[in-house]
Amino acid sequence: MTTLGVLLVLVLLLVVFGLLFRLQILTSIFSGSSAREFGTSNRVNAVLMLVFLVVGGAAFAWSFGDNFNKMNPPIASVHGHATERMFWITMIIIGIVFVLTQILLFVYSYKYQHKEGQRAYFFPHNNKIEIIWTIIPAIVMAALVFAGWKEWTRITGPAPKDAVVLEVMGKQFNWLVRYPGRDLKLGVVNYRLIDATNEFGFDLSDKSGLDDFVPSEIHIPKGHPVLLKIRSRDVLHAVYMPHFRVQMYAVPGMPTKFWFTPTKTTDEMRAQLGNPKFDYELACNQICGRGHFAMKYKIIVDEPDDYVAWFSQQKSFSEQNPDVLASFKQKEEKLVVKKAAAVIETPAAKASL
Repeated sequence: MTTLGVLLVLVLLLVVFGLLFRLQILTSIFSGSSAREFGTSNRVNAVLMLVFLVVGGAAFAWSFGDNFNKMNPPIASVHGHATERMFWITMIIIGIVFVLTQILLFVYSYKYQHKEGQRAYFFPHNNKIEIIWTIIPAIVMAALVFAGWKEWTRITGPAPKDAVVLEVMGKQFNWLVRYPGRDLKLGVVNYRLIDATNEFGFDLSDKSGLDDFVPSEIHIPKGHPVLLKIRSRDVLHAVYMPHFRVQMYAVPGMPTKFWFTPTKTTDEMRAQLGNPKFDYELACNQICGRGHFAMKYKIIVDEPDDYVAWFSQQKSFSEQNPDVLASFKQKEEKLVVKKAAAVIETPAAKASL
């Protein structure tokens, strides 16, 4: 049984146990049993609060330790270390507050259980306490937000001028990726031109797009900045590259971007993990429909020289689809003829004839 399954069974058992005692209390009330029986049930519930605190805390600690490596894959990008550091600082602060409040919650439930003749103390207000628990969290949260904002603006801001640029487009239910060709400029695309062959909607009347290519897997060079231009063709998706600590939504009608610098090649990560079959991947972690599970794309981090060699071997979309290119040339020829005919029919042109 999986870790999650064990935890679910334990939680369900505790819930059932609690409901049974709750039922016992109600039965005692309606049957007119003595206050002693009611007090016994109350004490049992108070003890169960402590049991739940200890057992639940131990189960959480075991689950966390058992799955730590799965939740934290090795970092393979420059900004990933800053992101990881911010994450754990936030988790430690929130974790300490969470543990303290939960301990107090369950201990107080035991300590202040119902007792005959005991009355609760009415504590209406305390300005000093209100100021303390407002100002301290505000300062801490402001510091965390500022640190996050600073890092976020860096990785979503302008990329270095020498960055490798590629466009990632999500659609139900796969990813489409294109690179600029030798001119290093992505051509124009038009959603009206999308069909079964031209899935990106290449507008091949734009000369910049003639050398753009669509690979079967992503290749990026180690130690070189990479700029991802992201968009969606239909619904909300999410570009998720866990080892590079990259996540960015692909939003219909709203292009987004993210740049990062990989630090470990695929071969280096395979050696580090001792797994010769390891591959980096791009996955969608935003549930986008029935085929969401299939939205994965292989990423290979090359040494710079290997990346250049791979890049030089790629064939452009127009070269691989001559029929699509021919259709655009025919449209251009028709447009030229139409414009020429329109010029001839003007009054000035007729007068000159």
